[in-house]
Amino acid sequence: MLIKAITFNIQHCSVFPTGKIDFDAFAAKIRSFGADVIGLNEVRGEGIREDYEAQAAFLAEKTGYAYYFAKATDVGEGNPYGNAVLTRLPAKAFETIPVPDPVPRQYNGYYETRCLLKMTLEKPEVTFFITHFGLNPDEQENAVKTLLDHLGDGPAVLMGDLNATPDSPVIAKIKEKMTDAAEAGERGDALLSFPSDNPDRKIDYIFTGGAIKVKTCRIIPGVLSDHLPLEATLEVL
Repeated sequence: MLIKAITFNIQHCSVFPTGKIDFDAFAAKIRSFGADVIGLNEVRGEGIREDYEAQAAFLAEKTGYAYYFAKATDVGEGNPYGNAVLTRLPAKAFETIPVPDPVPRQYNGYYETRCLLKMTLEKPEVTFFITHFGLNPDEQENAVKTLLDHLGDGPAVLMGDLNATPDSPVIAKIKEKMTDAAEAGERGDALLSFPSDNPDRKIDYIFTGGAIKVKTCRIIPGVLSDHLPLEATLEVL
């Protein structure tokens, strides 16, 4: 069976570079993908602020997908923020797995609590992990450990903005267990995704594990978020 999967950091539906939130534009973009599973990063859940809306629910309603939102943290008190998945394939389980904060913090940079969204499809029985790594190496190390602790041996897909370039030690750690879908394409791993108006680095990934073959992998053009979407067509063997 073929599954078209996409990872897309939507920057809370903020149009780049104007900063204006535009649900209709992002819904139209998502519909144009024709994808089976879409992993989203930087997504707002329903908050206490009047302008802080349940974005995954809204996008799902406009596009006809089922959805699950995984809260990683709050922006201020009572305004959830995290990852989401949109799927048109039936799922039998969803789970939000917290990524432990580094204690103590080893760097002076910005820290933010992260999570791993886990979805298991009914048929084919494939597990998807959607995540957004932190900016600091100790955050990323905790995220990789959390992933590997939950990975298992069956067919699996990891998607997300990992905030790390291909030469990073954390990417090397993932590649010990999984395959970078981009490396199966004609362009190798040079699928640059950020910033969307003039991409100069690869930080968005789709990895596969178990009995999955990558048929195609490509960047989807067109500036909307500050990241470009990454698409892979996967064959579950």
